[in-house]
Amino acid sequence: MTYPTRNLVYGLSFMVVIMVIGVVGYMLAGWDWSDAVYMVVITIFTVGYGEVRPIQQEGLRGFTMGLIVLGCISVIFVSGALVQYLLEGQIRRALGDRRMSAELKKLNNHTIICGYGRIGRMVAADLKAGQRPFVIVDKDTRRLEAAREAGYLTLEGEATEESVLLEAGVTRASCLATVLPSDASNVFITLSARDLHPDLIIIARGEDPSTERKLIQAGANRVVLPAHIGAERITHLILFPEATELIDDADKSHHLKEELGDLGLALEEAVLAKYSSFVGKTVGELESIHAGNVIVVALHRRSGGTELRPTRETLLHAGDGVVAVSRGSNLAKLLDMSAG
Repeated sequence: MTYPTRNLVYGLSFMVVIMVIGVVGYMLAGWDWSDAVYMVVITIFTVGYGEVRPIQQEGLRGFTMGLIVLGCISVIFVSGALVQYLLEGQIRRALGDRRMSAELKKLNNHTIICGYGRIGRMVAADLKAGQRPFVIVDKDTRRLEAAREAGYLTLEGEATEESVLLEAGVTRASCLATVLPSDASNVFITLSARDLHPDLIIIARGEDPSTERKLIQAGANRVVLPAHIGAERITHLILFPEATELIDDADKSHHLKEELGDLGLALEEAVLAKYSSFVGKTVGELESIHAGNVIVVALHRRSGGTELRPTRETLLHAGDGVVAVSRGSNLAKLLDMSAG
């Protein structure tokens, strides 16, 4: 709770306590509830109306005088706290906007993330973990507030507008990721960004597979289809559960993947197609043909079971899941290239 908010809460609480004491005091003096409440309200807020009932008792007059003094103090305190609360929000917003603007101008070779939805949040988290500078562009104030709370640099605006992209530093950026759920918006952003920065690396999200071609034509370097990737992943989980677990088990492979990445290596899985020329050949032949770019670490047999660290003499069969450490290559593509 901020200092102005705390003051406002304390002031309101103090005012409520004074009002309750006033009402109880007048009721103890024989007044009914409605007269007591009315008297307390006009007294605390110093409206200046006449007394509801004649106050002749010395004790009741003293009580009323005390109520006037404490009531005025509570009103002054609440009024001051309310003004402080409102001004604090405006000042913070103004200073925050100036700070954001200054930080945006300092950015160079950064990444622009258009959209802070489910995918945008994951991209931002990974970029932060990789210590890569980035800015999030979104028109939804609630999403931007969540991004600011996470410590991210943000820019409020419609990413389809060139002025917003320019303010985000698109001409100085090295990469732009447009991950909005609307294919039309992603195409438009891609067109605008490519026009503003011809050498910019653009990665675009596509919902409909038919949009991939349009995004490429608009200038995207890469197109990601989340639904397609999800379907492939589910298929792998169904066909090769043990090999998938070998790759995805966080406890077993997280640090291994990081270490392999530092060496320019990757842990991958691919299916050996029935038309591949490697069907019937050995693990050693597969590794030799690709000149050390592929090292097989496990085989998930289509017939069932997983062979960890297979020998070079182990035979490969159609439908086997091949888990390998590769260097700068796509394992599935390498296996495809040798198709006969």
